[in-house]
Amino acid sequence: MSDKTDGGRQLEGGGVGNEQAEAGYLRHITLCRVADLSARVPFHLGDERVGWLERRLLPVARALGIGVAADVAWLDRTERLPEIAQAMAEKSLFLWRGEAFDVRAAPDGPVLATIDRGALPQFGIIGQGVHVNGLVERAEGLHVWVARRGADRPLDPGKLDHMVAGGISAGMDAAGTIIKESAEEAGVPESLAAGARRVGIIDYQMDRPEGLRRDRLHCFDLLLPEDFTPRPADGEAAGFELWPIEAVAETVAAGDSFKFNVNLVLIDLLLRRGAVGSPGLRAALDAFRHGPGRATRPSPPGVMAAIGPGTE
Repeated sequence: MSDKTDGGRQLEGGGVGNEQAEAGYLRHITLCRVADLSARVPFHLGDERVGWLERRLLPVARALGIGVAADVAWLDRTERLPEIAQAMAEKSLFLWRGEAFDVRAAPDGPVLATIDRGALPQFGIIGQGVHVNGLVERAEGLHVWVARRGADRPLDPGKLDHMVAGGISAGMDAAGTIIKESAEEAGVPESLAAGARRVGIIDYQMDRPEGLRRDRLHCFDLLLPEDFTPRPADGEAAGFELWPIEAVAETVAAGDSFKFNVNLVLIDLLLRRGAVGSPGLRAALDAFRHGPGRATRPSPPGVMAAIGPGTE
């Protein structure tokens, strides 16, 4: 285990003043709300619009059996979507991830099809995942477990990350994903992972190098005992460090050391825990944060068992 303190190693990005810090937080929020749909057309499965397909992909999509008109693309035989996505991946149009995700028109709507995770941004389809703040209450204050992403990760290698975060695979829900990812990524036993508390949901839509990210993040706090140390189990994380929340606040504000969407969940944590308290920052995040425990209210009571399957 490694501790990161103000008196030890230098904070990532250095210290920042209050106004500069708020500007840094707002920059992260703004970046996750910038998406240009003019380079895309709506993509429908049957009668349901599920995404936004890149115009540059339309000739390939048409050749593979997707209906294409001037300003819309559609697929009536929804069962063909996985094979079409695989054919596009074989043409090196996106990175095949080998993990199926459910396709929905709305985050809480019925499942209409499945598609490889790597194709979600190219089709502009909603992806869902869990982000877990691994917390430790110490006498000197709240600490947060921070992961360093492996250098071989396909997205954002080497960036700082949550102790546990992962996409919700086809057929799974947030509760089951937390148990699975906690064990795989950080060696957290189910007896501890089941204590995760839901603290809210963050939706965002943004352009990224891999395409259009339309993501829903299910956010959780997990209070861990002081004598527990996460360990890299599946290689996704290169290691873990325990940081005081003040170090987290300064690093988020100072730059881009953390993976892009992790910043949003950490800003929410900082607001809920009173580490930052700007009304403008609260309003900016609450514009696309919802569910239990908005940033302007304390975290609700409850345990993992209370959310159960079928409540996403």
